[in-house]
Amino acid sequence: MMALWGVLFAMSKKGTKPSPIRKWAMRQYWRMQQSQAVVGLLLWGTTITLLLWPYVEWRFSDSCDSGICFNNTLLGIPATYIGLISIFLSVMLGVLTIGYLYDKVFSLWTEWRSVDMERNPYTTYALTPNWMMVTALQAELLKRSSPDDKEIQEQSEWLLKWCKHYAQGELFARAVQKWDEDMGPTPTFWFTDDAAMQKARDIVFDDEA
Repeated sequence: MMALWGVLFAMSKKGTKPSPIRKWAMRQYWRMQQSQAVVGLLLWGTTITLLLWPYVEWRFSDSCDSGICFNNTLLGIPATYIGLISIFLSVMLGVLTIGYLYDKVFSLWTEWRSVDMERNPYTTYALTPNWMMVTALQAELLKRSSPDDKEIQEQSEWLLKWCKHYAQGELFARAVQKWDEDMGPTPTFWFTDDAAMQKARDIVFDDEA
């Protein structure tokens, strides 16, 4: 794995042109990530099954002489397999039951999503570069379409000020540098100034140094 990341890192230094090898490697990595939940559930169920089996194994053998006992075979299938499969299915049923309660009974996902949104600054008060451009453009259009409306002018100026504030952040700096690289010098937008644009270009990011 370290060798793979080393190769990908070396290739990334050769330029920013799309690499078929990097794309193929990242596609496989993405596929592995998508299977993590299913594979993790199966591994978890298997682990619990093997942990519980030593405590109930004696009930599936000839040495069982009290309580609930099972024959050595059932329909020609060794009782050991039946026991292991039963424990595994019981674990899966328990997980499914908890998931059903989580979803249908307690609806905890609604609170989880609410907290997730509350804790994300870019869905509450901060602006990403794309939303910054859209917001600033709409504010400017609103401002020009209602030149005699004092309230609209004030609110439009507030929106432009909001955009200008977050134009001094890291995300905007990354966007400007990438725009410069892909499309040539980025113009100074109407909601910011030359100093802010130059500051965005001068920032050096540790992960790209």
